[in-house]
This record gives sequence, C-alpha cells and structure tokens, in this order.
Amino acid sequence: MEGTNPNPRDHTVVLDAAHHPPSHDPKGQPSSPASAWEEASREERISLQGRRAEWCRLSLFSFGFALVAGMEVEKRHLCWRNWDSMEEPSMLRSTGDRVVIVGGGIAGALLAKTLQNHADVVLIDPKDYFEIPWANLRAKVDQFSVERAVIPHSDYLTHAWIVAASATGVDDSVVLTSIGRAVAYDFLVIATGRTCIRPAKRSERLEMFTQDKERIERAKTVMIVGGGPIGVELAAEIVITYPDKRVTIVHGGPRLLTSVMSPKASAKALEWLRYKKVTVLLDQTVDVAAAPPDAKEFTTSAGETVAADCHFLCTGRPLASAWLRESFLNEHVNGEGQLCVDEHLRVGGRKNVFAVGDVTDVPEAKQGHLAQRQAMVVSRNLKLMVKGAVKEEKLHRYKPGAKSGMTVMLGRYDALSELPFMSLLGSLPGAVKPRDLFISRTRRMMGLKSKPYNNMPRLNM
Repeated sequence: MEGTNPNPRDHTVVLDAAHHPPSHDPKGQPSSPASAWEEASREERISLQGRRAEWCRLSLFSFGFALVAGMEVEKRHLCWRNWDSMEEPSMLRSTGDRVVIVGGGIAGALLAKTLQNHADVVLIDPKDYFEIPWANLRAKVDQFSVERAVIPHSDYLTHAWIVAASATGVDDSVVLTSIGRAVAYDFLVIATGRTCIRPAKRSERLEMFTQDKERIERAKTVMIVGGGPIGVELAAEIVITYPDKRVTIVHGGPRLLTSVMSPKASAKALEWLRYKKVTVLLDQTVDVAAAPPDAKEFTTSAGETVAADCHFLCTGRPLASAWLRESFLNEHVNGEGQLCVDEHLRVGGRKNVFAVGDVTDVPEAKQGHLAQRQAMVVSRNLKLMVKGAVKEEKLHRYKPGAKSGMTVMLGRYDALSELPFMSLLGSLPGAVKPRDLFISRTRRMMGLKSKPYNNMPRLNM
C-alpha cells in the first residue's frame, strides 16, 4: 500500500513527518534529516526519542522471550517429532544410521540416552517413562523415592524419536508396532526385559505407588507371595518402616532365595526375617486369583490360613520375548525365552541385531547394574559401527558378572551379600549401597540432577 513502510523504525519517522512536514533550506530543497532533527522542538525530540526507546525495549523483550521459549520448546519437545508431517505416515524410514531400541527399561533407556547424539535413535516403549527397578520396593513405603525413581523419557531424550507402542513383530529391516507403525532400522537392540503390566502415563504409575503405600499403612496384616529377592526385600522394607505390621511370606520352594543364593545365605535371610517377626511359610503356595477381590483370609496348599488385609504378588515374571517367536529371530530364542547372544551381545551373531538385559542368555545374575553394563558395551560398539565398517577385533566384548555377588537389601541399613567364598549379613554389606539405592547415581548417568535424599528422616532400628 502506498505510503506504508515495512520497517517499524522508519514507520515511526514517517508518521512523525506526516504531521510535521520537512523544513526547506533557503534554496527551496528539503533539508537533510539531521537538519530536520536540529530544527525540531525539544518536546518533539523527547517524544521521538521516547518512541524509539520504547520500540527498542519491546523488541529486545520480544526477542529474549522468543529465544528462551524456543530453547525450552527445543529442550522439552524435540524428542516428540511430528509423525503426521512425514510423507508416509505409517512408515518411519531408515536414515542409514538408525538405531531402533525396543524396550524402555533401565538398559534400553540408558542405551538411547548415550546414543542419541551419535545416531538417529528410535525408542519403542508403551510407557512415557522408565523407572529405576531396584528402587520400586522402597517406593512402596517411602514417598521420597518415588518422584526421583520414575523418570519421563522426555527428561533425558532430547534428540531421539519416541514411539509410544509395543513391538509386535520384526523382520530383517523393520519393526512392527501395536499402533500400526512400521519402523525401519539399520541397527536393532532388543531390551524388552520381562512382561510387566504398567500404566502408560507416569502420573498413573506414581498414583499406583501412592495407593500401595496407603494400602500398607491401613493394613494390620500383609501377605507376600514369593520368597525370591523381590519378596524378601519388600517384606524387609515393610517391617523396618512399620514394625507393628504382621507380615507373612508364602514361598513355594524349600528355602528363600532359591535360585540366586546358596543354602547358607538363604538360612541367614530366614533368620533375619524371623528375628523381625516375619512369618515364613516354605513349600506352600496360595491361589490369590481364586479368592474374592475383597478377601482378607487365604488358604495355602498345605491348608494353613493366612490373614491379610492386603497382599502383593512377588513371583517371577516371564520374559518379554513371545513377540519374537514368529519372527526371523525365532531360532535364536532358547527354551527359557532368552535371546542367545555372543560376546559382543549380538543376537545369533548377526552384525546389526543386539540384545541387553534380562532377555539375554548371558550367564550371570539378572540385576539392574549388570543390564546397565551390557547397555554401555553395546553403546560403544554401535558408536563405532554407525561411523562405517569396523573390524571384528575392534568391537568391545562383554564379560559376564560373577554368578556370586548377589546383594539383597534388608531395609535401609542391612543387607545380605553373597561373595565367592562367604556370605555377609548386616550393616557392613548394607553400607555398600547408599541410602537412596543408587538413585542419585543413576540420575546422573542419565544427565539429570540427582535431587538430594537428605530430607528423609532416619528410622530408629
């Protein structure tokens, strides 16, 4: 439009000139802007200066706000890419260095975090968070742990894709998901762990912990089904936090911790629990599913009656590998549902398919810190491989952890540790793990603030 000026600063001057025609020199020519400025009244100068200063302040404020907001959006939402803007919405195509990680547990999350700046990373996980598994039991009785141990994927993944779905199938180049999206890969890492029903949203998971804590607080009697590491640790957390609760463990084996510790270590665990007035029923089972939802008493296979205002199932869960049975990897799934891996953690020796965590057949205790070690070995190997061809001898090898060396926490301060030639019970092995169960260290590994754990009151033992 005639008479307009796209430049805001010039526009201010034009409006000013429209009301104050330019002065002329004696020869009749318009005077220069400098002359016009000199001839302007003091009030006009102040007015013009004020408008220019105000424009500068607004411009700087707008620029600063946009910059900060843009940085925050980039930080928080870069991981959530716009799927609908793709040419082929149902297919996420490969880019030549794409690493697809199936499973967002402790191993898959760490792997995605360490690779996101080195490759095009896609994390397939039905949840929007991961949780620190060894802190789960503490979180049922201690709300200080919950917020720190359940971590949104978006907090640590700033340069990765996140597909909120489960994997339903796979071939030699594409992973199929439960939402109908096919994700192409150059490198695949399977980190699905064990089957476990978890809500998709972090807020819902936090609410589950709150409900569990409230159930325990209201209950006078608690029954724990399963005497493995999870059942023993949960019983210990409850009796240490609530000494007046009557806790009963029902275990189907002849001794506690059957598959992970020696008979001597099991005997020490049993002695500690009985000292804390925990009732332990061995060689017995209980069918919780057959009881009414509001049942307060349960009958074991031996005919004993167990009173329980609330109960927890702490039995073993199957491996999350059933979806691989109909895939090209079926021949590498053993009878126990484990993926057979080589020394580089490659599945069946395939050059571009890896597995980490509980789902592997690595001969070691299935513990979180060992799953993290596996993830770091695969991360180092993939950083080499995405750069191009790499010689076999350059790849990093995974050395399985010792079969002995298992530690079971017994509350906040005691623990039971089994070493190659002995087992230790008490505060000495308990001191090996910090009070927050390595939550702070794990958060630092993920590039997050550790959030100090100093505000939790010490309990009287």
